[in-house]
Amino acid sequence: MKQLTLTLLCFASSVLTAQGLNSKKDAAVPSKNLNGQTIHQSVQQETDRIFNKLVTIRRQFHENPELAGNEKQTQEKIKQYLLDLGLEVQTDNYGHSVVGILKGDKKGKKIAWRSDMDALPNDYPDPETFKSKIKGIQHGCGHDIHMAVGLGIAEVLSKSKKSLKGTVYFIFQPEEETFKGAKEMINNGLLSKIHPDEIYGLHVTATPVGQIMVKPDEMFAYQKRIRIQLKNGLTEEQLNGLAKKISNALFRTSNGSKPWEIQSIVDPKIGLTNPDTIFKDYMFTDGKFTIYSKNNQSFLEAYLYETNASHLDKIIPEVQKVIIDNGYQNQLVSVSFVQENPTVINNEKLTHSAIEILQNLYGKNTVAADYGQVPFFNDDFAYFQQKIPGVYFFLGGSSFEKGVIAMNHSPNFQVDEESIRTGVKSFSSLIIERLNRN
Repeated sequence: MKQLTLTLLCFASSVLTAQGLNSKKDAAVPSKNLNGQTIHQSVQQETDRIFNKLVTIRRQFHENPELAGNEKQTQEKIKQYLLDLGLEVQTDNYGHSVVGILKGDKKGKKIAWRSDMDALPNDYPDPETFKSKIKGIQHGCGHDIHMAVGLGIAEVLSKSKKSLKGTVYFIFQPEEETFKGAKEMINNGLLSKIHPDEIYGLHVTATPVGQIMVKPDEMFAYQKRIRIQLKNGLTEEQLNGLAKKISNALFRTSNGSKPWEIQSIVDPKIGLTNPDTIFKDYMFTDGKFTIYSKNNQSFLEAYLYETNASHLDKIIPEVQKVIIDNGYQNQLVSVSFVQENPTVINNEKLTHSAIEILQNLYGKNTVAADYGQVPFFNDDFAYFQQKIPGVYFFLGGSSFEKGVIAMNHSPNFQVDEESIRTGVKSFSSLIIERLNRN
C-alpha cells in the first residue's frame, strides 16, 4: 500500500448516521424475542451496552500493535474474548489466526465474518492519547477497529443464539498487510474445516462516520507492478525518456481528472459517492519508474493502476510497442508483471441483498452507493472471494467536524470510534437476516 499524506478536506460533508428501524412496508419483517422486541432492536441495545468495552479493547490493540507474522498477543486476546462468549475457538490453522465458531440453535446456512489483525511498520505522528507503545509499529490502517467490530458482532450474535438458523464463523486473519494471511489460511485447509456459504468483511476508510459504502464487482483498481528488462547501452537520459513515454502511452483518465489524489474520494462532487466520480475508468502509473542496473542489464519498474479488467492483457503488448517504436527493439529483453495480486470483487447478488437488508432496517442513508474504484489500496480478502461468494464493505471512520480523518497509511490517521457502533449493529443485523433467509 502506498504511503500517503492528507490535507484536511473542507468539503461541506454531512455525516450520515445510522437511523432507527425503518417502518417502510417493504422492509423485512424481523422475528421477535421473548420480550416482544424485534431481534434488531435487541441488536441495537446490546451494541450500545457493550460499546464502551469495545472501545477499550480497540485502544488496547492500538497501544500494543504487532506486525504481520507476529500477532501473538493479539491472538491471545481475541481467543480469550471468544472463549468467554462460549464460542468454540480454533488457533491451529495458520500463523496467529483465530477462528471463533458460533452455532445457532437451529440448522441453517454457514456465514463467515473476516477481521484482519496486523499493524504497520511506521512511526507516523499519532494524535491519539492511546498511542502505540511499540516504536516503529502502528495500527495505521484501522485493523484495531476491524477486530473490535468483529468481536462486537460475535458478542451480539452470541446473545441471539436461540434465534439463529445456522452457524457463524469469525475469522481473525493475520498478515493482511503482506497480502499473505488469507491465502495461507486457505492453503492450510481452513475452508475444508468450516465450509462457509458466504463471507463478509470490511475496511474502515476516510468517508463519514456512520456511513457504509459498497458496490458489486471491483472495489479497488487492479494493481500490478511491471518490470521492463533491457540490455545495457542506454544512457540515463534515454531510460528516463523511455519511462516517461511508457507512462504517457498507458495513461487514461476522464476530463483531465486526477484519481491519484486519493483524498478526493470523500469530495461530494468528484468522490466515490458521485456518479461522475473521477475514480472510474482510469489507468496510471504510480509516480516515476524506478530505474536500476543489475548484471549488465537495465530495469524499469513501476506500479500500475487499471480499473478495467478487459484492458489488463493489453498492457504488456502496449509497453513493448512503445519500446520498439522508439528504436529500442534490440535492447529489449522482456516485459513482465512481477506482482499482480487479485483485487476485491463483490458478489453482485449478495451485495444487492446486503444493501436491501441494511437500508430496510436502518434507513436509506445507512448505505451509500459507490461509483468508483480506489487506487493504491487492496485487500487479500480477495482470496476468500475466489472460493466463497462474499461482500467487502467500506466503513466510514472520519468526523470532519472533529477533525478526525481516517485516511489509511497516512500521518495523523485517526478513526471516530462511533464507527465501531455502526459496524457492530449493522453487520450483526445483516448476518442475522442472511442466516434466517432461505
